[in-house]
Amino acid sequence: MLTQGEDVEAHALAGRGWSISAIARHLGRDRKTVRAYVSHERSPGVRRRAAPDPIEPFVAYLRARFVDDPHLWLTALFDEVIALGYPGSYPSFVRGVRRAELRPHCERCRGVKGRATIEIEHPPGHEIQWDWFERRRAPWGGTAYVLLGTLPHSSRVRGVIAGSMDQANLVEALDAVLRRLGGTARAWRTDRLSTVIVPGSADVQPSFAPVAKHYGVVIRPCPPRRGNRKGAVEASVRYLCGRWWRTMAARTMAEAQASLDRFCVTVGDARPRGSSTVGALADAEPLLPLPPVPYPATVSQSGPVDVNATVAFKGARYSVPPGFIGAQLTVRHRLASPTLEIVSPSGTLVAVHRLGGRGIVRTPDHRAALERAVLGTFSTLPPCERKGNHPPGPVARAAADLRGVEAREVVVDLARYAELVETAR
Repeated sequence: MLTQGEDVEAHALAGRGWSISAIARHLGRDRKTVRAYVSHERSPGVRRRAAPDPIEPFVAYLRARFVDDPHLWLTALFDEVIALGYPGSYPSFVRGVRRAELRPHCERCRGVKGRATIEIEHPPGHEIQWDWFERRRAPWGGTAYVLLGTLPHSSRVRGVIAGSMDQANLVEALDAVLRRLGGTARAWRTDRLSTVIVPGSADVQPSFAPVAKHYGVVIRPCPPRRGNRKGAVEASVRYLCGRWWRTMAARTMAEAQASLDRFCVTVGDARPRGSSTVGALADAEPLLPLPPVPYPATVSQSGPVDVNATVAFKGARYSVPPGFIGAQLTVRHRLASPTLEIVSPSGTLVAVHRLGGRGIVRTPDHRAALERAVLGTFSTLPPCERKGNHPPGPVARAAADLRGVEAREVVVDLARYAELVETAR
């Protein structure tokens, strides 16, 4: 059975013309197994164990014991579970604990300061490294999420500002960075992002595996606690934060993106690298061509409807019927689609627009409805006289007569009022 990562790698190598035998030798797997996965006869993660794992009934107890002491010896725990009825041997118990990853990581006992480092050789076009950097209190409000892609051989870096770090926005930003680089490397190196790698493992997320297959690449997660394995992109994060972000004069997200693109092309590519420059080395890297369209992920963004019956999305405002003013609607856009949808919280389709442009995008029907709503509230009458004399009218007097109450004017006897005051004194 292949893992998600091996399945992605097998498809990537098959797309490059590798034979089944070569892929099997490369992965250390049987040829029939590799052929079944490449031909989509089998899928990773669907096979179940023929018999239940004997350690499963004791997982809750072991987790609780590791909370008591994360450094308990397995020999001691084995004695305890044997008394509770564990039927297996000690080697099977050790394998079960490791397979279930029951022992917690102790950061205090595994320091990394002072570890040795060495330069890692990166063949041209072999790898691209990915990482996010976040900056709160962005000039346009909220947090700036910037995805960086770096070619470690040449140090060329490109970045895209995204609305958030969820998987759909990640896919959109990935494609935009790749098109700025002019292609993709054969492997993507990333840290253990939960949108890419299954938390607690080195395997690819099932929802992200189709993305890697779409671009024909292999996912290479960094080994645990070895962040310098992707040191090229981390150096790019420090470089762009110090040289670009701190001095950026943009006030909107669109202006910031244009500023970042300009900086990467002019300043970033002009950095010297030996006897050449970053740009010259990067232009010589053999990158794989990109698919004609991005992977069709669906990006969604929720926001309030303004008083002009529009909702914001990616630098433009799109119209909705005037009855939705003040409501919270969601804009959905499937990448590579020329249109976007606006839906209500219940999922009802409110409007469909063509994507693109700046300013306000409004349909003729929405414009006519908004004009009717605005003009219908106009009045040519003067404001009401708030300080005039308004005694009870005929309708009010008739209502008072029905209740047997005489509608009369209220009169205050000042002499009687003065008499009451004197009596109180």
